[in-house]
Amino acid sequence: MDQGLLVFVTVVEKANFTRAAEALNMTQPAVSQYIQALERSMGSKLLERSNKFVRLNKAGEIVYQHAKGILVEYDRMRRLVDDLQNLAGGPLTIGASYTFGEYILPHIIAGLHKAFPLIKPSITIGNTQEIGNLILNRRLDVGIVEGELTSEQLAIEPVANDLMYIVSSPQHALAQRETVTDSKLKEATWIIREVGSGTREAADKMFAAFQWYPEKVMEFGSTQIIKEAVEAGLGISLLSQWVIRKELSIRRVKLLKCVNTPVRREFSLVTPAATLHTKAAQVFIHTVREYKNRLDGEFPV
Repeated sequence: MDQGLLVFVTVVEKANFTRAAEALNMTQPAVSQYIQALERSMGSKLLERSNKFVRLNKAGEIVYQHAKGILVEYDRMRRLVDDLQNLAGGPLTIGASYTFGEYILPHIIAGLHKAFPLIKPSITIGNTQEIGNLILNRRLDVGIVEGELTSEQLAIEPVANDLMYIVSSPQHALAQRETVTDSKLKEATWIIREVGSGTREAADKMFAAFQWYPEKVMEFGSTQIIKEAVEAGLGISLLSQWVIRKELSIRRVKLLKCVNTPVRREFSLVTPAATLHTKAAQVFIHTVREYKNRLDGEFPV
């Protein structure tokens, strides 16, 4: 590995030569020499620096983005070679969209840790598009998302089915109805996720099936906040069976009976296409596939 790239990336992320030297267990003059050598090889200055700050210039931004990718690929290569002689272990970077990441993934990780304690998972939670982009940029080993991703650079495999229900507070006016008509749903205040979220995509598809869009909409960037808002009587929402399981059991929310519900969707396992997986990633993928049987159709409504 080019030590100069590692030094450069560390200086950028620490925004300080002294802190970078401490992190790399080097002297500050040695760090400066590596940066100067890299700038000579690039034929351009990469950093704007003074006594108060260190920041990237335009050339530096290009080198930083590519250097990060090179370091990620180097680490992946080293782990793959190490896997030839060792048991599954080491770092595993997992991305998940909110619903799966917050309500299902912890249970999978618990089982994985029991069977393979040497694997060290780190989890990134984001919306479907964010996770897809991180996998494309090789910042994550594997992801699990709801909604649709389309890219020839991604391998996408359905791994779980989900049912989504329209819910309200038990005190909401619509909760008192045996069935809720389209017109009443359209008039209600809807609380939905942001664009790019798989949950938002499912809601938009449902509205398209209804052939109308709500007149009053609030857009929140967190499923947990949406649940709290629904419980408080602020409006109604379309939420996953996994998200509302606990709230239903203690009667904090109520399912509304409507046509075209529940809404069905798939969760997909996403990895970089045509890429060798580390043993840790292989084990995780197998664990997710095995867990699928526990997820499908287990919601007692």
